Amino acid sequence: MNFSFLSQYYPFYLSGAVVTLFVSLVVVVFGTLIGVLVGMLKLSRFKVVRFIASCYIELFRGTPMFVQILIGFVLLYNKVPMPKLYIMNAELALVMAGVIPMAMNSGAYVAEIVRGGIQAVSKGQTEAAYSLGLRPGLTMRFVVLPQAIRNILPALGNEFVTIIKDSSLLSAIGVAELVFGATRVQTITFLGIEPLYVVTGIYFVLTFTTSRLLILLEKKLSKGYAK
Repeated sequence: MNFSFLSQYYPFYLSGAVVTLFVSLVVVVFGTLIGVLVGMLKLSRFKVVRFIASCYIELFRGTPMFVQILIGFVLLYNKVPMPKLYIMNAELALVMAGVIPMAMNSGAYVAEIVRGGIQAVSKGQTEAAYSLGLRPGLTMRFVVLPQAIRNILPALGNEFVTIIKDSSLLSAIGVAELVFGATRVQTITFLGIEPLYVVTGIYFVLTFTTSRLLILLEKKLSKGYAK
């Protein structure tokens, strides 16, 4: 094995890791917001609203994220006016063309996680809130959702880890993330497997660290609750 190339080409991996983390954070934030909204719509008492939410979920869960990213690239890149900004070596407009479909895809999965978490909260909690005079909207916001979030945190953590790995799909549209950086190193150095070993190690560090931090957060939020 020859890893001497790292001393010269490590900036490719460094910038790629920064872009990967940026993409993952943006996708998780907006995917969670979309998921919470769609998940609550899925529980609506109106059949039409539930039908629309179900169509959204089934569409994005039933088709490959890779295809969704390609469609997003064709529909969004250079179609929406954006300032010429860069995140490390990645053009912001190109990044967003991939982030938007990824967030919508993640939102479909998070919606089902949220729906399950809300339904797992005891109905007695809702009834108690109503008996205290809270309206349905306030009950959902202050009573049901906080408990649901605590219940679904492990599943949301898994989604975050999945997004970190799935961000590698953006290399197909030219986003300079980790895999894109590794392929550039392969092209320059004519090395086949070593650049891929390095990128695999970086992904492992990112996902392992994220998993450990989420476990610590889960334990912190669990304090004060009966087992």
